[in-house]
Amino acid sequence: MKTKLKLTTTLLIALFASPLALADGDHDHGKEEHQEHEEHITNGPNGGHVVESKAGFSIEVTVDKERKARIVFLDKDNKVVALTEQSITGIAGERSAPTKLSFAKGKDADANVLMADQPLPAGAHVPVILMIKTTPDAKAVTERFELHLH
Repeated sequence: MKTKLKLTTTLLIALFASPLALADGDHDHGKEEHQEHEEHITNGPNGGHVVESKAGFSIEVTVDKERKARIVFLDKDNKVVALTEQSITGIAGERSAPTKLSFAKGKDADANVLMADQPLPAGAHVPVILMIKTTPDAKAVTERFELHLH
């Protein structure tokens, strides 16, 4: 009877301790992944968030004082590329209250910048989905990311 009770107690302790040990191990692993991810975030020539598309191009997203997104296309050396026929539309914010964004080509000094028509929603971390076309007849490429505005 004592042996059976001892065995049951040992099994119960092992059973309850296992998830705690695994959760703690996963938590530490998550920290390493998060730190590694932060190291891979690159800043563009204007100090903005660089998105490297799997479609073969890169863009830099910055935000002005009015919280309007500004986007430039980048070459492989992180230099701004002249706008030709590129176009972008997007959605920013939470699904429950999204902000639809249209982008128009700037003028003069901003001739190579696509500027949003609406400010980004409030918050320090704004989810963004962009639909990007490099030419009018090209298939739209969708890019999802989170802008950290702090």
